[in-house]
Amino acid sequence: MSTPRYRDHLPQLENAGGLFLTDGGIETTLIFQDQLDLPCFAAFDLLKDEGGRAALNRYFSRHAAIARTRRVGFVLESPTWRANPDWGQKVGYSVASLAEANRAAISLMETVRDAQETARSPMVISGCIGPRGDGYDPGVLMSLEEAEAYHAWQIGIFAQTAADMVTAITMTNSNEAIGVARAAWAAGMPVAISFTVETDGRLPTGEALGEAIATVDAATDAAPAYYMINCAHPTHFAHLFAGEGAPWVGRLRGLRANASQRSHAELDQATDLDDGDPVDLGAQYANLRRRHRQLTVLGGCCGTDHRHIERICDACTAAP
Repeated sequence: MSTPRYRDHLPQLENAGGLFLTDGGIETTLIFQDQLDLPCFAAFDLLKDEGGRAALNRYFSRHAAIARTRRVGFVLESPTWRANPDWGQKVGYSVASLAEANRAAISLMETVRDAQETARSPMVISGCIGPRGDGYDPGVLMSLEEAEAYHAWQIGIFAQTAADMVTAITMTNSNEAIGVARAAWAAGMPVAISFTVETDGRLPTGEALGEAIATVDAATDAAPAYYMINCAHPTHFAHLFAGEGAPWVGRLRGLRANASQRSHAELDQATDLDDGDPVDLGAQYANLRRRHRQLTVLGGCCGTDHRHIERICDACTAAP
């Protein structure tokens, strides 16, 4: 396998206050803007042919170039949010073909990094882990043991590639997040946990974000390298940062917000793309980062694209 470049020293942790971008809402961009078919929102399915791989290369290269030209870091989040056994089966993949898709995704991230990385723009490869169920609905909760066993398969594949870390995106409950963190620790992989919240700032289970982070840390001896929030608009969670003295606030290092202020239920039923206001979104990120300098990994989620990432970067680098 290719040798991981940053697995033992993630630069987004070492460069205090230094900005690291990541990409936007990959699925919404590919579906609504590129008019590509993603069964079950599975971007990894594009890896099966040359045209799909080229589309993914263009998508990631465009985002990585924003970081390169602005001389900030970048996290290449692999298009494997749906590449776990349950979703892979729904899309029609065997266990073997799904494993190969996960490996191919990391290989593509290597290709993009080789073309885009500079000394001023270190680029970390992250194997993206999605929820077993739906990203908006926790459904039937797994036990801690079930969650660890379930996610260990995909994490084990990433551990044998050039992936520097894994990131669990759109986690809806602390049980599954604990399982991911334990599986990553067992595989020797740094892990970031990104929770999604509803319009009231709570997880879909009703858990308070701070309580979920504290629960995961307590159950894993603080195994996650850091935490993130994704798939929610800043107006849904900005109020949570009012408790600046709470220890869990310092554990948050990343944001991947939606462009839209719609609720998850509204987004789930939407047939149009609500791409919001990139300038306003950038200003809201900058306002949070101005008060919380530990927020260094910044990207987007549903409805965001390269325009939002540019505005986020420019607003945050301009903020004193």
